Amino acid sequence: MDLYFGDGSFTCTEGYVPYGWQFPGENITIPSACGARLNIRGMIDYNSRYHGFCSTESMTSERIEDFIGRFSLTIRKNTFIVLDNTKVHRSKYMKEMRKIWEKRGLYLFFLPPYSPHFNIAETLWRMLKGQWIQPADYVSTDNLFYAVNRDLAGLVTSHFINFSKRARYVHLFFLITYIIIYYIIVRWYMIMIYT
Repeated sequence: MDLYFGDGSFTCTEGYVPYGWQFPGENITIPSACGARLNIRGMIDYNSRYHGFCSTESMTSERIEDFIGRFSLTIRKNTFIVLDNTKVHRSKYMKEMRKIWEKRGLYLFFLPPYSPHFNIAETLWRMLKGQWIQPADYVSTDNLFYAVNRDLAGLVTSHFINFSKRARYVHLFFLITYIIIYYIIVRWYMIMIYT
C-alpha cells in the first residue's frame, strides 16, 4: 500500500516572508517583481516521493481530476491519497471519477475540516517557500518558476524531507485517532438530530 498526501499551494514574485526581525527604524527590503503567480498541485509520501505539476492557470477540478487520473494509471498497488476539503476536491466531477479510480486501486481519503497539520504536504510547501527558494529567485518571473520546478524535481536527490520512522508513526497515530474521534462526534451529532 502507498500513502500520499495531496495539496495545493502557490508562489508569486512578490516574495514570501513568513516572519522577520529588524532594528527599530531600520528598513529591510528584498528585491522582487510584481504580479506573476505559479499554482502548484502535488502529492508527497513519507519517503519524499513527489508527483505534481505547476501552472499559471487556476486549479480547477478538471485539472486536478486529469492529474489524479493520469497518476492512477501508473500505480502498481493500492494507493491512498489524503486530501483536504477544498471545493475542487469535493466537486461532482471528482465524485464521479472516484468509482473509476477505485477500480484501479486508487482511493481518496478526506481529512476532517480545519486539520492541515495532518497533511505532510503542508511541510513540503513550507520548506519550498521558506528554505529552498532563495531571495534572488524572486527577482523575475522566469527565475522563480525555474527555481520552483528545479526544487520540486530534485526533491529526492538534492532536497529531502526527513520524515523519520518515529515521526511517521506518531503522525499516523494522531491522524487516525483524530479521524476516529471526528467521525464518532459527527455520528453522535447525527443521531441526536434525527432522534
